Amino acid sequence: MRAPARRGTNLMTARAVKPSRTILAPVVRRACAAAGLMLAALACAAGCRVNRPKIDHAREQILYDATSADPRTFNPILITDATSGAAVGDLFESLIRVNVKTLLPEPGLAESWDIAPDQKSITFHLRHGLKWFDGAPLDARDVAFTMKVIYDPKIANSIRPSLLIDGKEIESELIDNYTLTMRLPRPFAPLLYEAAGITVMPEHTLGPAYAAGRFNQMWGINTPARELVGDGSFKMTRYVQSQVVQYERNPDFWMKDGHGGELPRLHGKALIIVQDQNTDYLKFLSGQTDVYAPRPKDVIDLKDKAGALGIMVAKIGIDTGELFFSFNRNPKHFVHHGVADPKLAWFTDKNFLRAIAHSIDKQGIINLCYHGLAVPAVAEISPANKIFHNPNLKDYDYDLSEAARLLEAGGYHLARPGVRVDSHGNPIVFTLTTNADSQERQQMCAILKQDLATLGIQVNFRPLDFQTLVEKLDSTFDWDCILMGFTGGFEPNDAADFLRSSGNLHIWRPNQKTPATPWEAEIDQLMDQGTTVMDPLKRAPYYWRIQQILHDQLPIIETVRQTRYAAWKNSLENYQPTVWGLYHPEWIEFKPN
Repeated sequence: MRAPARRGTNLMTARAVKPSRTILAPVVRRACAAAGLMLAALACAAGCRVNRPKIDHAREQILYDATSADPRTFNPILITDATSGAAVGDLFESLIRVNVKTLLPEPGLAESWDIAPDQKSITFHLRHGLKWFDGAPLDARDVAFTMKVIYDPKIANSIRPSLLIDGKEIESELIDNYTLTMRLPRPFAPLLYEAAGITVMPEHTLGPAYAAGRFNQMWGINTPARELVGDGSFKMTRYVQSQVVQYERNPDFWMKDGHGGELPRLHGKALIIVQDQNTDYLKFLSGQTDVYAPRPKDVIDLKDKAGALGIMVAKIGIDTGELFFSFNRNPKHFVHHGVADPKLAWFTDKNFLRAIAHSIDKQGIINLCYHGLAVPAVAEISPANKIFHNPNLKDYDYDLSEAARLLEAGGYHLARPGVRVDSHGNPIVFTLTTNADSQERQQMCAILKQDLATLGIQVNFRPLDFQTLVEKLDSTFDWDCILMGFTGGFEPNDAADFLRSSGNLHIWRPNQKTPATPWEAEIDQLMDQGTTVMDPLKRAPYYWRIQQILHDQLPIIETVRQTRYAAWKNSLENYQPTVWGLYHPEWIEFKPN
């Protein structure tokens, strides 16, 4: 989970800003739901009335939301995708929270902390009386256990890269059951924000499995919901694949309101798994869900219907994440028995990559796919992050003539009309994929496919379901080119698992033992240097340089950033969405009927 969702799926329901980066899926649905809607429509057309049981969300104080796909795991340490993060985000807490309005650290499981004068250690003081769902006490021993798990090289996770300081681990010293000191090799600027991304795990439940070498097999999606032992604001009570995840309020949650009242105020939540965006929209219009992240084409319609539907629609800002094309540079996919597929040479050639960058019609994408509600994306960090976004990069203009010139300069010549070949006579053909459940992304791929065809490049477009897509990225590495999205955070070191050559989300060539290129080595070095400076304004140049390198080397080719809106029933109180997540979600409740 990336907080503001260690890069999370549904922006509107992110519990808190939590560092990390996860693969972003659009909101979606399942086939049988579509069939049901179709049958209902036919029945109505025939004059029949379809009666459905109506759930009074306000009376029951249960918030209904939707997510795009099934989770891949319930184990927070192993999560790399945002749908899994959305499923378990309310089950677990961290030492520190981050206020999504001020972007400042606030107490979480730790009620206070002390930073040593030399800034090389921090001591966390945990609250007394914390409990796991099963009633067992939560204390500093669980924090020490969690750190041990994160640093274990046998447990692949996207948190560890953000917690390595010059390649060294943070040492955890248990002072007593409520006090833990983290000792650092040197001052580390992101420390408090990284602490917000450490999801504390129960040693009494997972410790024996960890000792037996079975941690990676714990809390898969077949685990009964009641067996997930967390400490968050909600407990998972039920998971039905391709249908729903249900939750109930945790009566032992540590947080109280200003009058000592129990939080959260909602009695429960339901996360409906909806693998089709149109169905997701219909569920919101019909009142089956209470909150919705509108697609650009939905915004005007929702504004027109707001009064009749009893909803609020608000613009919340530019997306904090990114949506990009990337070409696979992983030899595991392209080199077999010492023979390299020619695609590897193309996908690492700057002339080829710059030609692709000049072939992306960003304004056309904004107009056709996003109904004008997006902006061109140039830098890896969003403009929403005002300190660390590099505003000085010049975009690759949409220019097919320049693209053709670059291809010719790189030795990619037209053999005949419509067919371009490399210097060895190999036709330029590759496969492009994206989420099958995202209409906008499919449209973007279709636009690029058409433009590249005019240059003599054949693109075989094969959209895939989200789970298969993630498997190709982090397991089989079997892909050529992908259009994908990552969620975004305000602390740039949270992207360590993506930017560092050793990261498991360094998608174009993950898990490198040593950097494969000089520019990747420079990024690794800059990631280290950027954490040594405490002043954010003085840190910024290191991350601006990283964005410049990515812009020049093009392992990712930026497209556009959507202007985000939120929609919710006006019967909800204290519902305050921001681009970084929800503000004080524990205070959300329905107005009395």
